[in-house]
This record gives sequence, structure tokens and C-alpha cells, in this order.
Amino acid sequence: MDVAVGSTNPVKVDAVERTLERYQPSVSAVAVDSGVPEQPWSVEETVTGAENRARRALAATGADYGVGLEGGVARIEGVPGLSLIMWAAATDGDRLERGGGPTFSLPDDVARRLEDGAELGPVMDDRHGTNGIAERDGAAGILTDGLTNRSQALSEAVACAVGPFVTDDSVTSQL
Repeated sequence: MDVAVGSTNPVKVDAVERTLERYQPSVSAVAVDSGVPEQPWSVEETVTGAENRARRALAATGADYGVGLEGGVARIEGVPGLSLIMWAAATDGDRLERGGGPTFSLPDDVARRLEDGAELGPVMDDRHGTNGIAERDGAAGILTDGLTNRSQALSEAVACAVGPFVTDDSVTSQL
């Protein structure tokens, strides 16, 4: 199984590798444009970014599958405040599947800074005196005190997006 990930972020690549480990994938990282703002502000923008990354990674490599991952923020009906959301998309060139990951409530001070135009990674870096948090545990790791981390959280989205491909008999026979 050859998989192209539409990002060079090591956390996103790790999420794909860890999720698909039992299939012994060959995973390559491909720098592609998400086609959405650096900080997506809705489920729609976040899903679109993941879809674009998946399609563009596949087109750039000729792998069996392209996988795109995107984190964003959104106001979710029935949930107070601003939430961190994660989505993945997977494509084989014919089908496009999507899967969501965990959702986390963001602290009010973080939400205010995002509403003022900042991006989540740098805000979390500033808040915690770190650098490059988005390429390590991410906001997910910080906001759960390590009960999960960004790679693990994104892995859930990958599993939900790739799952339909590996449960289809015509695809499974090719693995």
C-alpha cells in the first residue's frame, strides 16, 4: 500500500503511519496547498482542506491513496465556545472518503486570540512558552494533559476516512 500524505508535518505523517501500520504502508510526505486559509474556521473549510490535500497528494505522486489531514476551529451548535476540530480525507482517485477526529473546547483566551486573526499553533506556543507545538503534541496534547496528542487524535480521523477503502472486498484483496 503506497500512501501519499498531503503534508510534510511529521505529526500528520505519523498519524497516517500509526493508523495503517498493520498494512505495512509505504508513506510519503508531499507538500501541497490546502486551498483554504491557514486557520480554517468551519467544518466546511476544514473538510475542504483535507479533501484538497488528499487529491493533490495523490496527483503529485501516483500512490495508491492520497490522504489529507486538516485541523480547524468551529462553533458547533449545542456546544458553547469555540472548538478545535480535525478532519481527514482519503482518495484512490475514484472515491473520496472523509472522517472526523476528536473535538476539543478551546479556552476562552485562546478563542479570543483566534477571533483576532491569530493561528492556533502560534497561540498555543505563546501561551505555553514553546515553539513548534503543532509539530509535536499539539493543542490536543496540551488541552488533555497528554491523555491524547495531536498524532493520536488525527489518527482517529485517518481511520474513519481510510476505513471504507480497507473494508471493501475489491480493495482488501489488493492490500
